[in-house]
Amino acid sequence: MTVSVSFRMGLCLFLLSFLFHSLYAHNDFFTSIGQMTDLLYTEKDLVTSLKEYIRQEENRLEQVKEWADKLDSLTSTATQDPEGFLGHPVNAFKLVKRLNSEWGDLENLVLKDTTNGFISNLTMQRQFFPTEEDQTGAAKALLRLQDTYQLSANTISNGDLPGVVHKSRMTVADCFELGKIAYSEADYYHTELWMAQALTQLDEGEESTIEKVTVMDYLNYAIYQQGELERALELTKRMLKLDPNHQRANGNLKYFEFQLEKQRKAEAEKKEQEDKKREKKVLDKRDAQRKRSKDPLPERKKYEMLCRGEGVKLTPRRQSRLFCRYFDNNRNPWLLLAPVKQEDEWDRPRIVRYHDIISDSEIKTVKELAKPRLKRATVHDPNTGKLTTAHYRVSKSAWLYEYEHSTIEKINQRIEDVTGLEMDTAEELQVANYGVGGQYEPHFDFGRMSDVSAGGATVFPDVGAAVWPKKGTAVFWYNLFASGEGDYSTRHAACPVLVGNKWVSNKWIHERGQEFRRPCAMSEME
Repeated sequence: MTVSVSFRMGLCLFLLSFLFHSLYAHNDFFTSIGQMTDLLYTEKDLVTSLKEYIRQEENRLEQVKEWADKLDSLTSTATQDPEGFLGHPVNAFKLVKRLNSEWGDLENLVLKDTTNGFISNLTMQRQFFPTEEDQTGAAKALLRLQDTYQLSANTISNGDLPGVVHKSRMTVADCFELGKIAYSEADYYHTELWMAQALTQLDEGEESTIEKVTVMDYLNYAIYQQGELERALELTKRMLKLDPNHQRANGNLKYFEFQLEKQRKAEAEKKEQEDKKREKKVLDKRDAQRKRSKDPLPERKKYEMLCRGEGVKLTPRRQSRLFCRYFDNNRNPWLLLAPVKQEDEWDRPRIVRYHDIISDSEIKTVKELAKPRLKRATVHDPNTGKLTTAHYRVSKSAWLYEYEHSTIEKINQRIEDVTGLEMDTAEELQVANYGVGGQYEPHFDFGRMSDVSAGGATVFPDVGAAVWPKKGTAVFWYNLFASGEGDYSTRHAACPVLVGNKWVSNKWIHERGQEFRRPCAMSEME
C-alpha cells in the first residue's frame, strides 16, 4: 500500500495515499480495492454460518445413524425367531411403541430443517454481494493488466505476478469464464488467449466440470473470427475426434474446407498480378516504412510503455540536473525548524516530490473518513455536459472538508506552507481508491497516498515521464503557466495497479486567489 499526495496548479494538485476496513452496501465493487476488502469479511461470516449449519447437520445425521444401527441389530435378532421374540411381552410393547411414536420422532428428526440460520444470514448478506457488472469489470481489469504489462495468460493463471504475497492460481473454470466475458464483448483476441489457456490446463490433466469440446468450440470461433482458417480447420478436426457427432463442428468442417479452397484460388490469382508489380510494390513498402518511422508512437502505446518503465526520456545530462534538498519555501515560519525533503522528479514540466509529508496516523484518519463515502469516480461528458462514469477511469473517490476533522485542516495548512499558494480558493481534499486494475487514462486537469507492489505509476506520455507511487509522499506540478495558459505537457495518466492497493489524495489549487503569490507572467509560455 502507498500513500502519496499531489498538488497541481492552475490548478495545482496535492495527492496522498493510504488503507483500512468496515461494511457498507456499495455499487461497483470492482472500482475500489478498499471497499472490496469488506467482501472478504462478508465471505468469512458466511463461511462461519455455513460451518455451523454443517455442525448441526452432522449432529442430526449422527443421531439418525445411532438409531439405524440400534434397530439394525435389533431387527436382525428379532427376525430369526419372530414368534419367540414377541413372546416376551416387553418386546411386543416396545415394537408397538416404536412404530406408533418413535418412528414418528425419527421422521421429525430427519425432516428437521437446520438451514434457517444459514439461509437467513445468506439472504441478509446478499445485499452486499457484487453484481454481474462487478464480475465483468474485474474480468476486463485482468485483460487490461495483461495488455498493459504484456503478461501471458499462463503467467496470470499461475499467479506469477511481481511482488505478490498471496499467490493464487486460476482454474480451468476461471480461465473459461474470462474467455466467455471477452467473447461476449466480441473481443476475440482475448477470447483466444483464455480459451487456449483453459484448454492447456485441461490437456495437462486438471480436473474440471468444463468439457474440452466446449472450450474448443469457443476457441475455434475466436480463431475463425481473426481470419485464421487453417488453424480453425485443424481445431475442428480435433473436436470431431473427441465428439464425432458434434453438430456445429461437422458443419464448420465443410464450411472451413470450402472457404480455404476459395482463399487459395484467390491468393493464386493475386500472386500472378503481384509478380508483375513486384518492383513497384517494393518501392511502395519502403516509402510506407519511411513514413511510419517518422510517425510518433500512438499515445496509448507510449502510455503503456511508460507504465512498464520503458521509454522514459530523461537523458543522463538532464538527470544530472535533478537534486534532492531540504526545503523551507523561502523561510516559511512553519518550515524553518523542520524543512521538508524535496526531490526533483522531472525538469520539463517541473515535477517535485515531497517526502514524509503525511504520517501513518494521518493516513489512517483520512481513510476512515473517506471510505464510507467513496463513490464511483466520474468524468465530464463533452456531449451532454454532465458527469458520467467511464471505462477509462476505474476508481472511487470522496471529498473531505477541513471543518470535519482537525487532521484535514492540518493537511490543508501543510499544503499551503509547502506550495506557498492560497488554499481559500482551492478545492476540498479528494481521496481516491483504485479498483482491480484501477487506472485513469491520459487526461488534463486544467492530484497520491499508498505504496503498491507493482504498477500504479503516474505517467506523462507527451514528455516520457513516469512517477512511481511511494507511501507518505506528495507530488506537485503546475498545470498552467504563470500566464494562465495551459501547459499541455502535463497531460498525464494513472497506470493500472498490477499488484497492491492504491490510495491517493488530491488537492486541486485554482489560479484564482494566487494573484500575489504567483503573479501572472507577460509571456504566454512563462
